[in-house]
Parts: sequence; C-alpha cells; structure tokens
Amino acid sequence: MEIMRIVIAGPVGSGKSSLIRTISEIEPVDTDKQATDEVSQLKRTTTVAMDFGRLQFGPNVALHLYGTPGQERFNFMWEILISKAHAFILLVSSHRPQDFLPARRILAFMRRRTQVPMIIGLSHVDHPNAWPVGEIATALGYLSPHRRPPMVPVNALDRDSAINLITALIQTYAAQQAKELQEVLSH
Repeated sequence: MEIMRIVIAGPVGSGKSSLIRTISEIEPVDTDKQATDEVSQLKRTTTVAMDFGRLQFGPNVALHLYGTPGQERFNFMWEILISKAHAFILLVSSHRPQDFLPARRILAFMRRRTQVPMIIGLSHVDHPNAWPVGEIATALGYLSPHRRPPMVPVNALDRDSAINLITALIQTYAAQQAKELQEVLSH
C-alpha cells in the first residue's frame, strides 16, 4: 500500500481539527483537551499532540492526514509530524490578522525542516472581516504573487471544499515531483 502523509498546520482555531473531521473516512483520532490558558477565550478544547484522519483511494493508495497543535509550546509535535510528511497545508484564518504572525512562525519552522510541497488554506474567507488574499500573502512574507504557494479558500466544515483543498495540495505535489524528475533527466 502506498501512503501519502499530509500535515495540516496552523495557528489555534484555524480549522485543522475541523478539516480532518470533515474529510476523514474513519473516525478521527484526536488529542483534544480542555483549554486552560488564553486559548479558552477562543475555544473550549485544543489539540495537544495531533489529530489523525485517513482517506483511502482504491485498494493501494491512502492519504494519512496529521493535524498539528496550534500552540507553539507543542512545537515538538510539529517537528515529529513534519519529519515524515510528503506535503503540508498551512491553514490560516482570513479574518484573524492577529494569527498571521504565528502562522508565519509556523511556516518558518516547517520550512527550516523540510522543502516538501505546501499550500496555504484560507479559512473563514466569507467572514465580513476577512482580509484579501494578497494582503494575507504579504503578512505571511510572500511579497511577490509569482513566488508564493497556492492560496486556496476552504470551509473546513464543508466536505467538497475540504476535498478541493486536498486536491490542490496533491496537484502541487505532483507538479513538484514532475519538475524534480525533469531536472534529473536533463542532467
């Protein structure tokens, strides 16, 4: 069986656990515990280790989805999960500019450890206070629209939207694999 490991990272409350619950074909495994710090003002529970879900494509291919904790104090789990990832999604709440700096830190953390394909999922784009894509990209450090990863709107509670996000990631992964193969063959 071929397994593709996808990590879903992002700040607290960006929709990582919801996305995995929405798209997983198995009952997701989660490590949610009652939030006892400043996170409790945002939500009742928080992920302290990881979430896990799976999507099976025929008898021989499966996607394993790993959601990271959003709090930086659990970054040891970020390290563990990204080390075996084939690709990752940075999930960012479009309407919470206070999360853009933590998202940027998570992105830098992941990029220091891996160069696997990635995309940015933008949750809550329908919120009246949602920022435009270009401004979010700039806040995340992508100043040129030509040098940023795909930025895909997603409703983490809608299965079709979640599948579109995963499809975009797989397309990005396939394009990078093809580019690497072409580079190898041209030498």
